[in-house]
Amino acid sequence: MGALNGLKILDFSTLLPGPYATLMLADLGAEVLRVTGPSQYDLVTHWPPEIEGSGTTAAAAWLGRNKKTIYLNLKKPAGVEAVHRLIADYDIVIEQFRPGVMKKLGLDYETLRQINPRLIYCSLTGYGQTGPLAQRAGHDINYLSRSGNMAQAGRAATGPVLTDMQIADVAVGAMNSVVGILAAVQHRHTTGEGQYIDIAMLDGMVPFSTMDGACFLAGANAPQREGELLNGGGIYDFYQTKDGGYLSVGSLEPKFFAALMQGAGFPEWADGTILKTDPDKVKNALRERLLTKTRDEWAEIFKSLDACVEPVLSMEEMREDEQVNQRGMVPQVTLPLCENKTVQQLGCPINLSACPPEYRHAGYPDGYHTKEILAELGYSEAEIAELST
Repeated sequence: MGALNGLKILDFSTLLPGPYATLMLADLGAEVLRVTGPSQYDLVTHWPPEIEGSGTTAAAAWLGRNKKTIYLNLKKPAGVEAVHRLIADYDIVIEQFRPGVMKKLGLDYETLRQINPRLIYCSLTGYGQTGPLAQRAGHDINYLSRSGNMAQAGRAATGPVLTDMQIADVAVGAMNSVVGILAAVQHRHTTGEGQYIDIAMLDGMVPFSTMDGACFLAGANAPQREGELLNGGGIYDFYQTKDGGYLSVGSLEPKFFAALMQGAGFPEWADGTILKTDPDKVKNALRERLLTKTRDEWAEIFKSLDACVEPVLSMEEMREDEQVNQRGMVPQVTLPLCENKTVQQLGCPINLSACPPEYRHAGYPDGYHTKEILAELGYSEAEIAELST
């Protein structure tokens, strides 16, 4: 039995942030029902490629894991009424529309709490429910930019860089939604009260400037690209190797720096004094020295040294990595509509000793459970057809 067994979530979210949040909750045992419409285009749901015979893309099969999915036309009063019926039996709503959309539909928190006073309702948006940008569209790159983080990210000569990781979507939007929802569940457990949760991805990106951001707000100079300890201004950086590969060097503390110097062949610098007198000399020397061997040759050298030096792996190498596999981060998950067929997916990173995450099935095609769910609410086949188109 999962840690969140018994929690029922109605998920109106799209794209990546909300669906990833509910994926984590579903992996931990929550019952998630995703509500969408046949004419509602979702970039991530349609992200190629499609898994043959499954009716879904690989991305949809991942984000839909452990969930059920129905079609409802929320522009029709009958579709809204169906949600009103459902909500009496659900604990949590998560939605990702612009502020005011759910109110226009009659599905806002104030309306739904009249039906279910214990309801926890999470709105996840780019800029939040208030402020001059509340109605503005945005994507991950925009939240990273407006938060100030991209002003010190990247290289001084070329500017900010893209990472192919949706930091604001996943590390901020999804994770803060999960934290907010579980905090509200605990509050309800204590008081019996539901509540409204306003999560903004820009809000969450602001504290991601961490130490340099805190120092700036306390009066220090604003951080500059390649000018700080953690953005390329020191030895903490990526270094190219002889074969065009890369090593990541995170040897910040004295003992790690000493091990780095030992492995790289500069034992005379191991006491760290040179970092105070000529840090550029160390970095330039490292760049030249690491170009003399391949990535894997260096990885073998540093394998036995406690230096915080690791190779930059490809996705193919990550998938085969012993550490990743022993931690269960690339599980095989059953495809529900394909007999005896599984797909390898990105795993859940929350490890609980008594009730670990479960991978019951990969995602179903959108709307697959429409008849099942609506029939349980007492709708006829004709009514279901009308509600879901």
